[in-house]
Amino acid sequence: MFDFRYHVASLAAVFFALVIGILVGVALASHGLGNTERKRLEEDLRRAESQADVLRTQVETVKSDAAADRAFVEGTYKSVMAGRLKGKKIAVLFIGSSESVRRSAIATALADAGAGSPLRIRFVKVPVDPDLLAKRLANKPLLANYAGPDQLKNLGHDLGQEFVAGTDTPLWSALQNILVEEKVGPAKPPADGVVIVRSVTPQTGATALFLKGLYAGLADVGVPAVGVERTKNDTGSAIKAFQRAGFSTVDDIETPIGKLALVALLADPLLTGSYGTKKTAQAPLPTIAPLPATAGG
Repeated sequence: MFDFRYHVASLAAVFFALVIGILVGVALASHGLGNTERKRLEEDLRRAESQADVLRTQVETVKSDAAADRAFVEGTYKSVMAGRLKGKKIAVLFIGSSESVRRSAIATALADAGAGSPLRIRFVKVPVDPDLLAKRLANKPLLANYAGPDQLKNLGHDLGQEFVAGTDTPLWSALQNILVEEKVGPAKPPADGVVIVRSVTPQTGATALFLKGLYAGLADVGVPAVGVERTKNDTGSAIKAFQRAGFSTVDDIETPIGKLALVALLADPLLTGSYGTKKTAQAPLPTIAPLPATAGG
């Protein structure tokens, strides 16, 4: 949010500095110009210098504002976060392998808000192999109805529900060594909220259908579901896919403001929306209500 303004102003200032350099070069090489042309060139040079001075002032102002904004966020972060997720159990689901920046940012946000470590984390292998899934499920009498390529969306949906609901998890148990690359934490108890991360490029075909069902299942349980990503993603943005699934989103999870947004969304089931710095965001932060006063406080 702060760096973008600074870079734009800096680039503009550099541009006008280059213009001045060009004009000066032209002036030095233009001894044969007439008096009218020389005066016009001198006026262009003065105007360019004036614009560059204005832009330099804007750059310094933006730097100062950004520093003040960062100081404010850092100064209020702990007090706003403290206890906001106390007693909450939050599950985290990665589509793809672990990604250290987002994993660390999510863990930090939860810990700073009093939730402790994530209740459970699963890393789903993609792309999925429909034939392998069908073969495994067909050998399980109680799960055989999920076998077949036409059941991928239903399979994903019920896996999503199992992950959040934290009761019986027959599908996860049956497919764990096929679907799960890494796991942390138990399948139970129920989660009070879920954070979703996509650390791979957008999927197509059978995997896209499976993920559509998985996202729908996560959203259908009735607890806050928040899709998150970094400000910059090598694998492309997942925000629009998360929005289509009905998730709230945060697109700058590595920043203090992104962590605040995530915690605010997880803390209040009635609070939804898309937040961060990208065009898909409606605002940097949702409205954060004060915590209820404690007894005797």
